[in-house]
Amino acid sequence: MQHRFEYWLVVAVARSLGALPRGLARALAAGLVWVIYHALSRLRRVGLRNLELAMPELSVAERERILRGVYRHLGWQLVEFCRMPRYTAENTRGWIRTEGLDHYLTARARGKGVLVLTGHLGAWELSSFYHSLMGYPMGMVIRRLDNRLLDTFVNNIRCMYGNRVLHKDDFGRGLLTAMRAGETVGILMDTNMTPPQGLFVSFFGLKACTASGLAHIALKTGAAVLPGFLVWEPTERQYVLHFGPEVEFASTGNREADLEAATQTCNDVLESWIRRYPDQWLWIHRRWKTRPAGEPGLYARR
Repeated sequence: MQHRFEYWLVVAVARSLGALPRGLARALAAGLVWVIYHALSRLRRVGLRNLELAMPELSVAERERILRGVYRHLGWQLVEFCRMPRYTAENTRGWIRTEGLDHYLTARARGKGVLVLTGHLGAWELSSFYHSLMGYPMGMVIRRLDNRLLDTFVNNIRCMYGNRVLHKDDFGRGLLTAMRAGETVGILMDTNMTPPQGLFVSFFGLKACTASGLAHIALKTGAAVLPGFLVWEPTERQYVLHFGPEVEFASTGNREADLEAATQTCNDVLESWIRRYPDQWLWIHRRWKTRPAGEPGLYARR
């Protein structure tokens, strides 16, 4: 009964926001996230703590400004997701563009598969959807939602134009199959992990338990790895889907050392993009929750 109630509530909100003009829907979403920003103090504290850890040089006022921007962009992403069933290649042409698509096309042409290194930056849900709108459907590594009705609803929207979902509980085999078939898969690689699924490498100067699956598959298959992020460019007042140059991994013949170095390289790339758009990254996630053995926690227990 609870799952059905959640499902119909989400469907009602999604259809209502999706039917409204984009500007009005954004205004309503802005009001909603303003309430959430002030009502859910725990998330706000996590966001400010993360900014303190990652960018200690910023003032408190600057961190609060960034965090308010995070909430604003989350509200905008909610609107975009609700409107995605209406989007086509034609009606998105005026407010989404690509940059660096040649990097992706060159990598895909090699035929060994492409791993898109991405994270919770900008409009990540719209990113893979727009990629499929351009005629390049891809796989997405996604965690199943506990509510299976909502899981099906969300994935049906994500996959309207040929995308497919690879669930985290069996993504290793799926990734290998996809790379051998020369396919493209996007991986959100910026969330807290726990050993043995993650390795401790640096992220904003702090040890962070980081998913090593992407690096493992890339080293094993020779698949191309390149960063891909759809972010809001305020000077252009539109979204831009950026594809960065292919990420190169060095090989020393030592499997464990190569895996750690490749995972570190991925974190370095992610950090560089987040520093470019700090108000568009999901700072309210406890990214540094898992600590190396013997180290104290970085978040207050409340």
